[in-house]
This record gives sequence, C-alpha cells and structure tokens, in this order.
Amino acid sequence: MQEHTKPKHYKELLVWQKGMALAKLVYRLTVRFPREEKFGLTSQIRRASVSVPSNIAEGQARQSTKEFLQFLSHAEGSLAELETQVLLSGS
Repeated sequence: MQEHTKPKHYKELLVWQKGMALAKLVYRLTVRFPREEKFGLTSQIRRASVSVPSNIAEGQARQSTKEFLQFLSHAEGSLAELETQVLLSGS
C-alpha cells in the first residue's frame, strides 16, 4: 500500500504551478485588450486567473483535507469564471 504524504509547500503542487503559468499567460494576453476595458473585463479576467493559484496555495496551507478540497473547489469556480470571461472577450 502506497502512503500519501502532504507536500511540505504549495509550490510543490503541479496544479499550483500550472495555475501560476495560467495567471502569467492571462496577464500577457490581456495587455493587448483595448484600453477602455482596463477597469472592466481585463480587471475581471486577471482577478479570476490570480484566484486559481491563490486558492490552491491557501487550501494547501490549511490543516485538513476537507478545507483543502473546499479551496480547490473555489479554484475550480474561478476557472469557470475565467473561461466565461474569456469567451465574452471574444479571444
């Protein structure tokens, strides 16, 4: 039987690493958005993308698996929000 151990730090989680890569990509892509969207869709898209790795990190730092799963659920919700906003942007 294989024993699962909790990573010592959220930076060890592949899902967090991919979330960070996604957020960085979003920032690079939204630079191209029209200036009039700076405080509208651009801001919303960026916040949603940052929320993904942030929730993963916060959840991993919690004491219980139940709490971690709750924060993973928040990250998943942020991904759905991000997808919706990207579709709205026409990108």
